[in-house]
Amino acid sequence: MAGKTSLKKYHEPAKDIKVIYEADVVVVGGGPGGHSAAIAAARNGAKTVLLERYGHLGGMATGGIVIQIPHMSDGGNEPVIAGLALEWLERLDKVGGVLRPRMGDLGSTDESLVKYWQRFMGNVTGGKIKHTAWVDPELTKCILNDMVEEAGIKLYLHSWGTQVIIKDGAIRGVMFESKSGRQAVLGKVVIDGTGDGDLLPLAGAKFDSEWEPKSRSSMLALVFRIGNCDYQKYCDFREADPERYQELMKELAQVAGTRLLPLPSHRNDVMWVNNWIPGLDCTNVEDLTKLEVDMRKIMRKGFEYIKNNIPTFENSFIVDTASQTGTRGSRRMVGEYVISGEDFKTCKKFNDTIAVFPRMGPPTETDIKHVYIPYRALLSVNVDGLLVAGRSFSSDQTANNMANLIPHCIAMGQAAGTGAALAVKQDIKPRGVDYKELQTTLHEQGVPLPGVL
Repeated sequence: MAGKTSLKKYHEPAKDIKVIYEADVVVVGGGPGGHSAAIAAARNGAKTVLLERYGHLGGMATGGIVIQIPHMSDGGNEPVIAGLALEWLERLDKVGGVLRPRMGDLGSTDESLVKYWQRFMGNVTGGKIKHTAWVDPELTKCILNDMVEEAGIKLYLHSWGTQVIIKDGAIRGVMFESKSGRQAVLGKVVIDGTGDGDLLPLAGAKFDSEWEPKSRSSMLALVFRIGNCDYQKYCDFREADPERYQELMKELAQVAGTRLLPLPSHRNDVMWVNNWIPGLDCTNVEDLTKLEVDMRKIMRKGFEYIKNNIPTFENSFIVDTASQTGTRGSRRMVGEYVISGEDFKTCKKFNDTIAVFPRMGPPTETDIKHVYIPYRALLSVNVDGLLVAGRSFSSDQTANNMANLIPHCIAMGQAAGTGAALAVKQDIKPRGVDYKELQTTLHEQGVPLPGVL
């Protein structure tokens, strides 16, 4: 019967898998978290291999066309998230691939600067300039390749991690599929940088995948870009006639069938359109297929409305759609510590803090500005040799929803890779790494840890 799910099973015969590379640290997933973990591990002396299922690095920041790198400062004149995240932007500056405030303007209340930057979502809060950047996804792919080559990392693109290798109760490698067939890489430490925590069920690691259906992180997207427009003229219209603008946006959502939000890019004549569909699971292949098919129908209907009704889009055209599905939340590892929304609300500090982020949300009574991520939230509670890098960090739904953005994933990836390298260097388990040494090493490599060091 058509559409009926088969209950049959097929027994896969056992076979020998060729080990094609042996390393100290194996990183699976080359998105913001995984790429940063690999770079940090290699720069700290670990022989490192990086597997990525697509033909490019950068994940959501490149293939997903989520080109906003937000919330890297707290209203002061110094960045709170820096390290590898800041290095991305500095490298992009040199090739004209980023739009962001000058570092000397962070925290400024200058009226002309505020007036300009408040047109860009996330660049002004409370009347102060904040560090949010808008990047070119194609040039970002290039500079991430450069960083991998310079660090001496063995890179396998078009390689999808499909199974883990367990030895003596610890994860010791990964099998992956590619055009070359099934092969394996071995390592002393494995880092899951897939974002979706793809290695967790394979390794038997505890995880939580429950999400409130209406939460931001439970929705999937397929971003697209529009060219031959003028972002500043779009803002002129939005500010000159806000009531009409809101009417048009409501009509656009009705016509398209979901909310579509035009956003800037690093160049004035290209805008990207954020969108989302609720009720889909990014670990379900049927839901992923539905998203790709339905969102392209939505894109065509939405773009036709945008072109015919919103000023500056009269002669515009669709540039491209994202090569990667826009995912926000899926599996969250159960780590040695599970960060809660209450921890972020109260800005709880930890002895093993390895990343500090600007606090988002309503003001606190004491005007505390930061939230803290402990190293233990990157360590599996029940599987040795396994860390996560990125949004699958150990957390409840509320905390994860507040700290699963691109710069946050970069920061956690840098900490995971550094911790893995220290463990290899000392021939100990990752959970045995000395917190103070890890913090000092991160700080020496440009990671601010305000309130910690």
